[in-house]
Amino acid sequence: MTDDPNTLVSTDWLAKHLKDPDLRILDASWYLPAEGRDPKAEYDAAHIPGARFFDIDEISDARSELPHMAPPVEKFMSRMRAMGVGDGHQVVVYDGAGIMSAPRVWWLFRLMGQENVAVLDGGFPKWIAEGRPTEDMPPIPRDRHMTVRFQNSLVRDVTQVSHASKLGSPQIVDARAADRFRGEAPEPREGLRAGHIPKSRNVPYATLLNDDKTMKSPQETAEIFKAAGVDLSQPVITSCGSGVTAAVLALALERQGHTDWSLYDGSWAEWGMFPTVPVATGDA
Repeated sequence: MTDDPNTLVSTDWLAKHLKDPDLRILDASWYLPAEGRDPKAEYDAAHIPGARFFDIDEISDARSELPHMAPPVEKFMSRMRAMGVGDGHQVVVYDGAGIMSAPRVWWLFRLMGQENVAVLDGGFPKWIAEGRPTEDMPPIPRDRHMTVRFQNSLVRDVTQVSHASKLGSPQIVDARAADRFRGEAPEPREGLRAGHIPKSRNVPYATLLNDDKTMKSPQETAEIFKAAGVDLSQPVITSCGSGVTAAVLALALERQGHTDWSLYDGSWAEWGMFPTVPVATGDA
């Protein structure tokens, strides 16, 4: 793969830059409750040297009833300052699944106007499999100011997505597994209807990954989007269960050079809860 410090970097790249003074590493592991994993406990037991733990559920909008919605700018800035992450830093985000929740944090940084942020390809499992170093103590952070320029174009709300669904533009692409998209499998969150946003396409995020949970090449991921009926010359809104794996699709699009994308932050946790918006089932 080609390392790009604005999208995706390899474990080799990270190992080479591990001692760079302006590198900041974030462990953004997050799991569905059914997986029975505690990301903070796993971080405390072992993490990449120098990594800070980024709590997706805590660094969010506490005013929203929806899970881990993007935090207000002030909250993001204060949390990053406390973690010692700010202007002039190269950020690398990883997770314990390979590539699953780390792109969500990559998207959050992009939403806040930060460009120098990349996801670690293959994440912590690949780092461990290669016998690379870990530690069990958190670093001692030093405050660093972060200049935030919120990028409205990278996020969409339910009203905007409803318009897109009616008009068929921008295209909506759903990252959930095919059986959830079709409405054949129950949603992991209670009280949600089964199915998908009408006129949306399905690109399960796992199809964009290799067996070792690294991301397929930009050429391969582009073909997967095209095979799902996505026109890559047109804008795309990515969606999923709660706005986490939708960011995997966004990262894949960005690597392909498709920069006209946005993420539906509420995703199915919001759409599936509203009785007033329509739901489609099957492959339609």
